[in-house]
Amino acid sequence: MILNPAPACELSDNVLKHTWLITPNETEAEALTGMTITDIPSVERAAVLLQERGVKNVIITLGETGAFVRSESYSGLIPGIKVDPIDTTAAGDVFNGALAVGISEGKGLHDAVVFANKAASISVTRMGAQASAPFRNEIK
Repeated sequence: MILNPAPACELSDNVLKHTWLITPNETEAEALTGMTITDIPSVERAAVLLQERGVKNVIITLGETGAFVRSESYSGLIPGIKVDPIDTTAAGDVFNGALAVGISEGKGLHDAVVFANKAASISVTRMGAQASAPFRNEIK
């Protein structure tokens, strides 16, 4: 199961142990772990804590900074793409949708996150929610 815990709420360890991938943003990760996230080391500690609670793979989204990934094969920050944002309303939804597309196309988790970062960076340069989502052929 892929779980985007938005808006943040308390999740049982039973739910988390059945979660293949969780994608909280910083605020949601803080709510799930009880930790304050201030920098990359604290993001990594939060990701480790979520794994200790049973989640196999953790991606904590960090807005324009990018996304921190922790999995069996990779742990680190995948930088975001710098753009001049107009409206960030749907950035998280676009990120998660594109992430699922990348995974379904057979991309590894790292490459799927790169793909999702590209999609989200396009979406924030457009107004609205649904209207801001890029088409597949726009994501290079």
